[in-house]
Amino acid sequence: MSTLRADAESVLHFLSAGAAKGVVMGVAERFQTQAGYRLEGEFGAVGAMRERFAQDQECDFLILSQRHIDELSHEGRLDPKETRLLGVVRTGVARRAQDPDVSVHDADALMHTLTQAPEIYFPDPHKSTAGIHFARVLATLGLDRVLAGRLRPRPNGAAAMREMALVGARGAIGCTQITEILYTPGVSLVAPLPARFGLATVYAAAIPEKPTHNTMAARRFVELLTGTETRTLRIEAGFDEQ
Repeated sequence: MSTLRADAESVLHFLSAGAAKGVVMGVAERFQTQAGYRLEGEFGAVGAMRERFAQDQECDFLILSQRHIDELSHEGRLDPKETRLLGVVRTGVARRAQDPDVSVHDADALMHTLTQAPEIYFPDPHKSTAGIHFARVLATLGLDRVLAGRLRPRPNGAAAMREMALVGARGAIGCTQITEILYTPGVSLVAPLPARFGLATVYAAAIPEKPTHNTMAARRFVELLTGTETRTLRIEAGFDEQ
């Protein structure tokens, strides 16, 4: 099997949902050693990353929820033949690492935990997969207005978890994709949202329909990211297999 190798300054540009940060960064060093490419890009809320892509920001590969990837493929922006599934990520509840554990095993337990929390951190309720979903959960529980003064929405899940870890009040609670909880120091996963409110999001990686001079290298990275060689890394990062 031939190895694609480029000069030391070769760069792959990407845009990615924040949920994939742990696994992308975990594969990046290996790929640089194998192929000579380093990665430069941005992680953030799915909606924000899609907007960046629509604005023609430099991008050799894109990672979003499968729904957005499929829509962009239908629009002719992505090559459907070059789409690879990354895995499934569930939305979960987090606490500060130094705080006592809490329960969210059913709707009543979740409601109790949320109403007792002095602050609730979560990603953008308009552009983030987990944020949109959590806002709906709050509304369904009738807590969106009751807890309005305690809500701490942030641009993405990583920012929400990082801020909760650094400046969150004792007893603060967060909600975002489990992968983002697992890679953030200072926070601990409580559990996925209870079954009634659960969300499992499929993520996929894709290559733009319009080729770039890095398309071949991007294809190799996506194959490594989604292949059997990195399966254990994906599971450890919080991805479930379909």
